[in-house]
Amino acid sequence: MRWTGDRVTAHRHRTEHAPVCAAALPLGSATVTEADCLFCKIAAGQLPATVVRDDELTLAFRDLNPQAPTHVLVITKSHYPDVASLVAADPEGLVALHRTAVAVAEAEGVAGPGWRLVFNTGRKAGQTVRHVHGHVLGGRDFGWPPG
Repeated sequence: MRWTGDRVTAHRHRTEHAPVCAAALPLGSATVTEADCLFCKIAAGQLPATVVRDDELTLAFRDLNPQAPTHVLVITKSHYPDVASLVAADPEGLVALHRTAVAVAEAEGVAGPGWRLVFNTGRKAGQTVRHVHGHVLGGRDFGWPPG
């Protein structure tokens, strides 16, 4: 692992335990548990990720299928299925997630030219992982309306 400021430049596994997925959460007819959640496994260091920022409450890592030159996912280390659940249960967690997104945009050099923070909430909006996460997107022009 090589650190450059707040940035990790290679995959790394964490050994310390992070607070993750405290309860089973509904996903249609299935449930998402600590053992099943992809992002909880990344937060716990059980799966590799290219981490760009890590603090007590959040983790930011590069998307495996980037849709822009800068495409970083920002997650909470605690499990909430979506942003609506996060704001209802832990408003300060949402603030922490936004602070991390701003720090990522600044570190990636997209804060000045412009960037987006996108939350997909629900299947029809394109949410594929039932763990709250924001997409920090930048480095190219974006049209409006999105999608």
